[in-house]
Amino acid sequence: MTKRVLLAEDEPNIVESLTFLLERAGFVVESEMSGRAALEAAIAEPPDVMILDVMLPELDGLEILRRMRADPRSADTPVLMLTAKGQREDRETALGSGADMFITKPFSNAEVIAAVERLAGGRQR
Repeated sequence: MTKRVLLAEDEPNIVESLTFLLERAGFVVESEMSGRAALEAAIAEPPDVMILDVMLPELDGLEILRRMRADPRSADTPVLMLTAKGQREDRETALGSGADMFITKPFSNAEVIAAVERLAGGRQR
């Protein structure tokens, strides 16, 4: 069965490139550009993997992550934090809030695909 990825990112170029890469790797990709919409989507129909930016309009990624982990419907959703905030304390905060993996921007396409495949439980092809 094809795995579904929810991409919470407000930068259109990143949404476009990651959607292309993930679909080419065999995933179904849905995207939300605001924090509130991303949280609602993640709880209403939890994806197999969520890629979550820290800096989003309306609700930041760390707050989304905390709320997801507190809700039994999304508590176990694997989350990859993908952010420009790459300081050690940013990584520790994200992982301490429940992120499964953390990758900083700019990122390697191969690294993101490998991380999503690992979080989704293997390759899609």
